[in-house]
Formats: sequence, structure tokens, C-alpha cells
Amino acid sequence: MTITPAINHSKYSVIGATLQPNTTLEQPARSSATVVGALRAACGRIAPLWPLENFVAVNPYFGLADLTFEAAAARLATAAEIRSTLPARFYLDAVAAGRITLVDITDALGAHPGAASDADAFLLRAQAISETDQVDANRVSTVAEVAAVVTGVDWSRLCVDRISAWASTYFDDGQASWSSADDSAGAFAAWRAESSIDRTAEVMGLRGFRSFVRALPSDPVVAAELAIVELDIPAEVVEIYAHALLLRVGGWAAHTSRLSFEAVLAGGDDDTIVNLLAIALAWEVAFYRHLSALGHSDDWDNERRRFAALGAAPKAGAALADLLILQDAFDRAEQRRIASTVSSGALQAAATGLATCADPAVQAVFCIDVRSEVMRRHLESVAPTVATIGFAGFFGFPIAYVPLGHVEPEGQCPVLLSPAATVAETVPGGRQTEAIERRQLEHHVRRAWKSFKMGAISCFSFVGPVGLAYLPKLFRDGSGRSRPVTRPEDEGLPRWAVESKRPDLAPNANVGIPLDQRIAMAAGALRAMSLAQGFARLVLLVGHGSTTSNNPYGTGLDCGACGGHTGEANARVAAAIFNDAEVRVGLAEMGIHIPPTTWFVAALHDTTVDVVSIFDRSEIPESHLGEIDHLEGWFAQAGKQVRRERAPRLGIAGVDDDGLDDLVFQRASDWAQVRPEWGLAGCRAFIVAPRERTQAADLQGQAFLHSYDWRADHDFGVLKLIMTAPMVVASWISLQYYASTVDNAHFGSGNKTLHNVVGRIGVLEGNGGDLRVGLPWQSVHDGTNYQHEPLRLNVVIEAPLDAIDSVIASHDHVRHLLDNGWVHLLAMDESGRVSHRYAGGLRWEELAHGPASLAAR
Repeated sequence: MTITPAINHSKYSVIGATLQPNTTLEQPARSSATVVGALRAACGRIAPLWPLENFVAVNPYFGLADLTFEAAAARLATAAEIRSTLPARFYLDAVAAGRITLVDITDALGAHPGAASDADAFLLRAQAISETDQVDANRVSTVAEVAAVVTGVDWSRLCVDRISAWASTYFDDGQASWSSADDSAGAFAAWRAESSIDRTAEVMGLRGFRSFVRALPSDPVVAAELAIVELDIPAEVVEIYAHALLLRVGGWAAHTSRLSFEAVLAGGDDDTIVNLLAIALAWEVAFYRHLSALGHSDDWDNERRRFAALGAAPKAGAALADLLILQDAFDRAEQRRIASTVSSGALQAAATGLATCADPAVQAVFCIDVRSEVMRRHLESVAPTVATIGFAGFFGFPIAYVPLGHVEPEGQCPVLLSPAATVAETVPGGRQTEAIERRQLEHHVRRAWKSFKMGAISCFSFVGPVGLAYLPKLFRDGSGRSRPVTRPEDEGLPRWAVESKRPDLAPNANVGIPLDQRIAMAAGALRAMSLAQGFARLVLLVGHGSTTSNNPYGTGLDCGACGGHTGEANARVAAAIFNDAEVRVGLAEMGIHIPPTTWFVAALHDTTVDVVSIFDRSEIPESHLGEIDHLEGWFAQAGKQVRRERAPRLGIAGVDDDGLDDLVFQRASDWAQVRPEWGLAGCRAFIVAPRERTQAADLQGQAFLHSYDWRADHDFGVLKLIMTAPMVVASWISLQYYASTVDNAHFGSGNKTLHNVVGRIGVLEGNGGDLRVGLPWQSVHDGTNYQHEPLRLNVVIEAPLDAIDSVIASHDHVRHLLDNGWVHLLAMDESGRVSHRYAGGLRWEELAHGPASLAAR
């Protein structure tokens, strides 16, 4: 972002509802650059939000990672009364159930300087907190909130609703019938143009609002600076005040933050979030003038002085501090459980001789997703000759993908990365043009039909004679026998095109992957998978996706490593490259020899119904087809076992296998089903180790499993890659679920049954208010119990401590996650015991007696 030069404030003075020239106003004592810096710093505190078409998990605390978890909690409570823990009663119930022990509480007290060390006395204090459920209310109030108290009018609601109504049209991505009059202008300019003719604020009693808007400076940074001057915000609290304002429109702030995030990733910049902050500040000035006109400017002055006294780095009050200690104790209890489960499983495997198949007939590479852990475990149980491997679901191929008939590519890689190549989808046999024309025609027909249905006059004709024709489909959709809409990836395509379409790797204009790049990508992927030797006859690349109906958050159940899409494209591209004879020659020159008898196969795990489908079966050599038949049978058996394991959590246990299968499949097509699957709810561990360390452990679908053998990682380049990419992505997922659980009102998206899709961007809860962020309440709670508990991610790595330290020391974002308590790190020794806990500052605490003593504690 470009910093605007210093502004001479002395030529502006506030008179009535306008800004007019005046040479008598003194230059403010503060530096313009300091104010601008504070405003931009506040914008940097907002985490990005991806749109519904590729909704991916995002760490809501992304902009706060440089602060400790406790400092961030205090800041959020001060800025917007945001909770960072559940109420005390949740933790006290865990104490009563024996999940949290007195030792856990004592350890947590010892980790917080200044806290009392008596666990019993602390629990009495926590009991008192639980009876009131009050968190310290020393928060920043906005002018709108002060004005609401004075006038009895909910000005905050008006402000949020009007900003949201404007933003819904300005940022619309093709959903609205009438879009913004000028969405090509900057956000602040577009808002000024529309608000200068919108009478809503004046009807509500904010007289002169349109004239006030017209008189605002055209430069959003100038307008923002002038607002700070007029409101007389002390320099030391400008950032936290601006942060508080952005959190009042946190959904749209997150949307604009993504625009900035993606622009920076592409080497540019985007100031839309600064424009949004200027809009919020303009509303604040309007409310301040309204207060002044009523003779109540002192009310704002008193509030401003009160929160100014809190300082730039507010501290947690007594109640919040105790809640944070309870949360720490809860986390420590989970570390004991994870350490015990993983260590015991590794020791059991060593004692019984259980290990990953030494000479497997099939190697199956699954995404590290927690849902894959369940499928891997059951597949290994029915097929002992299958060895499974965990790796990020884009399989090391960061591509952009152009679906058939589309123009713009879609990123099929983690949002932290930029695609390295673009691959287009094609239909072999010279029928690509025909397929594209069919899709385009279908698209135009659908748009015309929608226009007829929604037209101001034609809608009456539709409801009368035409509407009755929808009754049969309404019955089929309502009973779960059909889908309300076609799958997006198949929409408009004839069946033959759906069955034959595939990625085209041939270089052509700006798409395709040249041979040298294919070889380099293949080598990097195989080494990162720890699969540079010992290839089986069949190597499966199993991506994952989901099947749901009428679910705005459906892409959130797909693969985050594939940018919120299914892993199909990446699996098929990777398999095609690994099977390419020229690529194999290039790999051999690099020391990676893939036997001619080895064939790579792309597959997709549907996590809603637990069915694994194999792609491009016609290209598999006849010599391997018999093994494919066996493999499909194993997947069918494993799928039944997985569905049986998942049934109690879905509330459909107690029926036979056939009945259970019917119920699971029905959930996937039921447009009224708010919980088709639980996604990653319950995730709590990220384990980086060879599969034999975890194969004997039942991790209950709660652990990300990344295969890694440090002995084969001679320069620890793979360890660095894992800790700076997959580990960070896993922390994003974990913290999004955490935040959506502890404060769904601010960091979640509320009640799924009330969602109203807006602009193809996100959802409103109902017909107004702010754009919602995070996960729906139904994604973390089943109506009775939490299906996701607030636990910070426990990362377990088998590698030398000095190698782990080297990665932490050389990467600031990794160090912030670990040193500031956003993620917990445990180390596993060469025997499989979880032996050390990271204490921050490159220090480790030895778990002297291993998991046995941890379990006893």
C-alpha cells in the first residue's frame, strides 16, 4: 500500500454539516504520517474472508498473531467485547468430569505471571465468574453507540445496515439484478455518490446527512484523517479505535482485507479496506455533529477520555485473565491426552511388530485432512497390503484451473501460495467446442428463465400457469430424491462431456505446463511426500471433496489445500505428470527412479458419503486392472466401516448397514439438512511423523496426519516446507473453528437456517446487518453439545529439536504462532515417545518420564 503524503489540516474547518475553507484552524500537534500509519495498522488487524465459491478456513486472529494470545484476547475484548474463551461453566464442567486436573490448573497458573498458585482458591474464583458470566466491559464505544444512549435511536444498527446495503451492491459478483451505479470507482467515491442521494439517514433523523457527504474530501485518507482530528482521538489510541470501527462492520472489512491480501500476493496493492474505514469514520463524524447539535458533545468527550485511559495495549481484566487461565488448563489437559495416545500407539506398534507394510502392493496418498485419518485407518484394516501416506491435498502442484467453458482460472492451491501454472480442462476427440457451446447455451437459457421468473411483471405469469409444473420436482427435492440444482462442475454439460473431460497439460498460449516445469514439480512433490523411492505397482493420489445440497458453505467442506475446491483437478494433473514417460526420464536424471511397472491413479474421497471414486480408468494399463478391482472392493468395505463410525455423531446410529448407507446418502442430497457432515469439527492435532507412529492409535478423526521421515530429509528442507505451509494452514483451520465456537456472534456466521446469500460473496443472517464471517453455529454445535471444543492446535513433530528450532528462528510467522501461544508444539523422539514441549523463545521442557507420567498426572 502507498502511504499518502502529509496533509495540511489547517485549511479545513467544520461548520454545520459541511467542510469549508478556513485559515485560522491550527495545525494539529500529531504527525499526519503517524495517523495514517495507525489507520493502516488497524486495517492490517483484520483477517481476510474468501467468497462462498471458494470458501476456505482463515485464522480470524491473523492480524493479531504478533501479539500473545492473552494480549490479543484483551485487545478484542476492549475493541468490541469479543470473547476469546467459552464461559467459565464449560471449563468447570470439564474439571468436574476429570478432564482438567488440579495439576493442569496449577501448571496453567504457573505459566501466567502474577496469578495465584493455589488451584483450589482459583477454582472458587472461577465459580463466582461462572455465576455471572461477565467479562470485563472496558471496551471502546463508538460515537454511534454514545449517540444511541443519548437519543434512544439505534444509530449503530442504522450505520451497519446502510454500509452493508451499499457494499452488497458495490461488491456484487453477478447475483444482484441491479448492481451499483458505479462499481468501477473507488469504494469511497462510490459510497459518496450513492449516500449523497440516499434519504434513509435523514428520514431516521440525521438531518443534513446528504449535504455532509457531498462536502467530504474526495480522498478517503484525507477524509479519515480529518475525522480523527474532529473527533479528537488521542494519537496513542487511534489504531485501537479504528480497529473497533472495522470490527463493527467486520464482515465487509474481512472481504476488503482479502482484496488487499490477494493484491499483495500478486505483487500489487489494494486500498479498499482503507476506503471502508474512511466510510465508517465519516458516519462517526455525522453522529458526532448530531450529538453536538443536541448539546451532548460532552458525552462523547467523556467516553473518548475513558477509553483513551486504557492505552494502546489494554490489559485483560481480572475475569478475562481467569478465563484465559481456564482455557490454558483445558489446552494442557488435551496435550496430556494427545501425548499419551500418540506415544502409547507408537510403543504398541513397536512391541507388536505392527508397522506400515514394508512391500506394499498399493501406496495411497491422502490429504492430511482429519476426515482422511478415518478412511486411512479403515482402509488399512481391510487391506493390509495398502500403505497410506499423508500429504497436503493439492499434492504439491500449485495450479490454477480453467473448467470447461470458463474463462477465468481458479486457484487450486493453498491461498498462501500463488499458482505456478495454469491448466485448462478439455474434452478429447475433437468435441470440446461442442461441449463448450452446449454449456454456454444452457447458461444463457438459465439466465433468461431466471429473468422471467424474477421480472416485475412476468413473475405473476410464472407463479400462476408455470409454477404448478414445479410441484413434482418440489416433491422429489423435498424428499431428498433429487438435488434442487445441478452440481456446479457439471452444470450445462451433456453426460458424455462430464464423463470424458480431463485436464490438458500441453503448453498452449498461457495454459499448460512445459516439460521442464513438469519434471521440477514432480520431483519436488515426490520428495516432499517422502516418496522418492520404493514405489508400489499402484500409487493412488486421493483428493477429497464433499456432496451437499442447498449449502452456501459447501465449498468449506471441500479441500482447503486446493483453494476451497475439490482435489480432483490436482490429483488428475499429478497422476498424468507422474505417468508421463518423458517426465520419468527427467526424474531418473535427478536420482528418482519410478519403475515402469508403477502406475499413478487419481481418485476422490467424497467425505459426506465416504465413497472413493477412481478417475481415468480407461487409461490404466490392462495389467493393473485386476488390482484396481480389488482396490475398489477394499474402498467399498472401508467406506461402510467409516460410515458406521461416523453414525453416532450424525445421530443416525442403531440401523443396519444398508439402512445406514441410505440415510448417509440421503443427507447429501437433502436441501433441508443443516449438518450433512461435520467437516473438520473436532480437529485438535497435527502430527508430522512416519505413518507407523500413528497407525496403532485411534485418533478419532481429530488429527491432521502428515507423513515425514526426517532421516531422509538431509537438509531439512521438507521440514521447513511442512512447518511454513501445511502447519500454518492447519492452524488457520483450527483457529477458525476455535473462534466460531467461542464467539460465533463475531467470528461465526450464526444460524444457518436464516442465511441469505448476498452478492455471491457471503451471507447475511436474515435480511440485513453485516456480512457474516466464519462457520455457522450448526458446524460446531449439534443443538445439545459442542462438536468442536475450543482447543488450540497441538503440533507433534518427529525431528531433532535443533532442526525444528532452525525453522522457528528463521521464519517470523512460524515464531509468532508458537511463541505467542496460538499453536502448541510437542516433539517426538526416535522411539515414538512425545518427549518435549516447546516453551517459547527456542526453549523446550522435557517430559521426563514420557507419556506414562503424563497420563498419571
